[in-house]
Amino acid sequence: MAKRVDDGEPDTEEIRELVRAAGYEVAGEVTQSRTADPALQLGEGKVGELAALVAETGAQTVVFDNRLGPYQTFNLGDHLPDGVTVMDRFTLILEIFGQRAQTRKAQLQVELAELRYELPRAEAKASLAKRDERPGFMGLGEYDESREQDIKAQISRIRDELDRIETTERQRRDRRRESGFDLVALAGYTSAGKSTLMRALAEDLDLDENEELHPDLDTTAESRDELFTTLGTTTRRMDVEERDVLLTDTVGFISDLPHWLVESFKSTLDSVYQADLVLLVVDASEPVEEIREKLATSHDTLSERNEAPIVTVFNKVDQVPDEELAEKREALSALAPNPVAVSAIEEVGLDDLRERVTYALPRREKERLVLPMTDETMSVVSWLHDNAHVEDVTYGDDEVVVAFEARPKVVEQSRDKASTLASA
Repeated sequence: MAKRVDDGEPDTEEIRELVRAAGYEVAGEVTQSRTADPALQLGEGKVGELAALVAETGAQTVVFDNRLGPYQTFNLGDHLPDGVTVMDRFTLILEIFGQRAQTRKAQLQVELAELRYELPRAEAKASLAKRDERPGFMGLGEYDESREQDIKAQISRIRDELDRIETTERQRRDRRRESGFDLVALAGYTSAGKSTLMRALAEDLDLDENEELHPDLDTTAESRDELFTTLGTTTRRMDVEERDVLLTDTVGFISDLPHWLVESFKSTLDSVYQADLVLLVVDASEPVEEIREKLATSHDTLSERNEAPIVTVFNKVDQVPDEELAEKREALSALAPNPVAVSAIEEVGLDDLRERVTYALPRREKERLVLPMTDETMSVVSWLHDNAHVEDVTYGDDEVVVAFEARPKVVEQSRDKASTLASA
């Protein structure tokens, strides 16, 4: 591994975790604090040190926790032993995404991100070719004049297919809301413990019985100490009294992602942007400055399109002494007012979180319907039990009175059903 920073001490913890998540074993690392070398990213002397370490350890791949231009990649390869692969942070992330993509949507998003990454390199080849230069010797590959247009055509095709998937998912969200479900999304940095929290909050569901209602359910929401264990979306019914809540886990945020990569996963992030409530999960065991930076980045990402209220969840509090947790609450109060402290793995604080979810979700309306006694009345009462919180049902000789509370849309639908019964 290699990393350069302009000043200060380079932190390699995150890139180390990314390397591990991709399935590599770290043989060694080289870091440097200096301005970027235009040709090599690192200084020439430091590149020599890197080459010696690669030769000594027999490493086959060098990963930079920096963005490498195509010429820098070639130049570095020229200094390293033959056969050594050079990749940067974003190439590594794309490799991880490719390994984890299981659904058609996730696979399309990975392909889109890869093409977005390749496009400027193809454009660079075209530019060199127009100047009668041959970029093959510069590590860019032989120039194929059709490649740039082919990439653009593929990007257009993938966008069209993702738009169709997004339309289907939007319709699914609308149907769920019409059925009385509140939609809650888990957001936050990767490895904050979102999938573990989801497993702790979710009800057990028989997938076969719920396939039509929840067609995007996966068999498990994995909990592993790795980055990007969740790439697509996983939805579960959340165990909350008096509310029908669907909880969705999505890909975690990560720092320093370029716009083209975030944009490639826009439709996955729609599960967060279109939710009724967002649970922003942070790892409370991390240093306070790191938490502050991640909270700020998360809020910036969410503020672009999100309109739902945000509840901050301090996870992994089992690893934090009470006094330290109180200090972090105080230090981060501007970014995380009144956070909920939980330990998903120890199942501590989950009842407090459920109460906060109930309080933070959109308010429900109370309604009292008087239904005439007809052949269809009991089906309406049954529908209300399925889509609302029924508080009382009173049966008379000629009418049925139902007191309930529900989302405004369900209340509106119930009035339409009552009118239909009355006019029948």
